[in-house]
Amino acid sequence: MSSVKPDVTAFVHQTSSTITYLVADPATGIAAVIDAAADFDIATGVLNYTSVEEVVSTIRACKLKLAWILETHVHADHVSAAQFLKDRFGGRVAISSRITDVQETFAAVYCEDPDFPCDGSQFDHLFEPNEVFQIGSLQARAIATPGHTPACMSYLVGDAVFVGDSIFMPDSGTARCDFPGGSAETLYRSAQLLLALPERTRMFVGHDYGGEDRGISWESSVGRQKENNKHVRETIGSDEFVVMRRDRDGELGLPGMIIPAIQINMRAGRLPDPAANGVCYLKTPINAFPGAS
Repeated sequence: MSSVKPDVTAFVHQTSSTITYLVADPATGIAAVIDAAADFDIATGVLNYTSVEEVVSTIRACKLKLAWILETHVHADHVSAAQFLKDRFGGRVAISSRITDVQETFAAVYCEDPDFPCDGSQFDHLFEPNEVFQIGSLQARAIATPGHTPACMSYLVGDAVFVGDSIFMPDSGTARCDFPGGSAETLYRSAQLLLALPERTRMFVGHDYGGEDRGISWESSVGRQKENNKHVRETIGSDEFVVMRRDRDGELGLPGMIIPAIQINMRAGRLPDPAANGVCYLKTPINAFPGAS
């Protein structure tokens, strides 16, 4: 594990409990943003970027240069602010190379035009598993952690790992695995891969909803997760995890934002092309969405 500590600033997106991270190299001022969240009112169709303005202000106040805008996966509970940040600061929008699997699945669900590209070309860079990249002088590595979705990717930056929706805080456990292409067996293997990192590695989660005796939290460590995570601690095996996860997922409804979020996020945070009247539209499949009853 690298002894270099990136500067990490967390921002809570209140409506989705998403944690957005600003990760900066203290030596060079070069930075990355992970899982930037925009604001979408599903009742009115109004899209704005009020929540991410705090990230913008921090980048400017600290005089950082944004090199990367990283997505841990195609989110189903919020709309990405990746393009908003790129328009202001530049940087490369990146995700797992398995975005192509997600695009193929949901292009069919939403009956996208035949010329909709399912090759990930909406993104500036597609990470392969274990690909190494730089954030200034910080070495970073993309770790494939599928299970919640096929295209989930965690990012190890110095002594910190950003795990998206793979592992949550110890008292919250892990993410659901019942979306198309999800797999409880695969998520268990991904969790073990993350828990094999050095125990002192700081672990930053993608969501938190608070607990019975605590507020919103986002930082743990590999050691604490191995000892205390209620779903994947060391005493829990694969079979037990799979049964628990499948039973739990069977009780969950679809996220309220899944219809707009998937259509925008599989386009790297861009809206669909406008219609002849200049307005962008999203599709709502009737009695056809996977998991709908």
